Amino acid sequence: MGPGDFEILTKGCVDVVTPASLKEKLARGKPLTVKVGFDPTAPDIHLGHTVLMRKMKHFQDAGHRVVFVIGDFTGMIGDPTGKSKTRPPLTREEIEANAETYKRQAFKILDPAKTETRFNREWLGALGSDGMVRLAATYNVARMLERREFRQRFDAGQTISVHEFLYPLAQAYDSVALKADVELGGTDQLFNLNVGRDIMPAYGLEPQVVMTTPLLEGTDGVEKMSKSLGNYIGVAERADAMFAKVLSISDELMWRYYLLLTDLAPSEIEKERALARPMDSKIALARRIAADFHGTAPAAAAEAEWRRVHQARQAPSEMPEKTIAPGRHKWREMLVMAGFAPSNGAAERLLRQRAVKRDGVVVDGGELEAEAGQSFVLSVGAARFVRLRVAAS
Repeated sequence: MGPGDFEILTKGCVDVVTPASLKEKLARGKPLTVKVGFDPTAPDIHLGHTVLMRKMKHFQDAGHRVVFVIGDFTGMIGDPTGKSKTRPPLTREEIEANAETYKRQAFKILDPAKTETRFNREWLGALGSDGMVRLAATYNVARMLERREFRQRFDAGQTISVHEFLYPLAQAYDSVALKADVELGGTDQLFNLNVGRDIMPAYGLEPQVVMTTPLLEGTDGVEKMSKSLGNYIGVAERADAMFAKVLSISDELMWRYYLLLTDLAPSEIEKERALARPMDSKIALARRIAADFHGTAPAAAAEAEWRRVHQARQAPSEMPEKTIAPGRHKWREMLVMAGFAPSNGAAERLLRQRAVKRDGVVVDGGELEAEAGQSFVLSVGAARFVRLRVAAS
């Protein structure tokens, strides 16, 4: 084990069960089998997902065998994590389509040549009823009910389907089949990961080391990053959109992003923080993240565009366009039409806050007399722009 390996491999982790076991395995000087499971319930990946993938890459870079397990079998059960009711299972077609999209995006972080992709139907489908009974015998119901979701549903008298108990057992058997030395997962997966650690001795195997990475806060700095909450940065987004979203986060959240979304060592991050130049540090972070997913040149172009819009106060070079008819229009209705506000009431609030501009000049409200062939840029705040074109009469 190199002197820096343990520090880098555990950087940003919440749980390491146990540090002594990991050090012992690394000291043997042999590549470890590192398992990470993904149930492809949705095809889109955001930066929150890449926290775990970056940890996978740290193991890859250290010369270890990383196995990307696609849960095509477990996905049909449905992971009960964070769920207050039974999840509907995915169809085979949904799983395969999502898995391909997932892999394509994951390989923006992982080295495809060093990533071993396996589908857990390979061994779970072959387990058979005898093997499933033996697997179920390695765990007990009392331990299963220690899981928060199951306990809450049990106490509330809500349904728990028997097949849901099979999910953590099936995930645990992945570790048995692969003879995993280490399993990685998010903090919400700690119970499932520890089940794998618990049952491995029943199959004559040394318990795996369990390592969890935190759930990344979204751009709002409050809720977990989630597409449904609108606080996400997608890995497939354009470089300029990524750059602008990173620049929108708070100064405090920036350092958490540095820790979890870059390969800088903690000591290097502290040096950056000691410089006390928050905006420069945030721009450097945005540049790093955009370059990770799009390359150096697109990241530089995204930075130039951001500086042009936000520092030189110019309109973006590209923006959505909308067409309106000639005649009189209420500004609040145009804001709704442009997608800047969900309702006339919300649009009125933006106008009262003097957040709305036409070609850089604040709009107070009232109406616009739109002339045929005219065009102008409508903006809200520093980041939302649309070009409105008036149709020819």
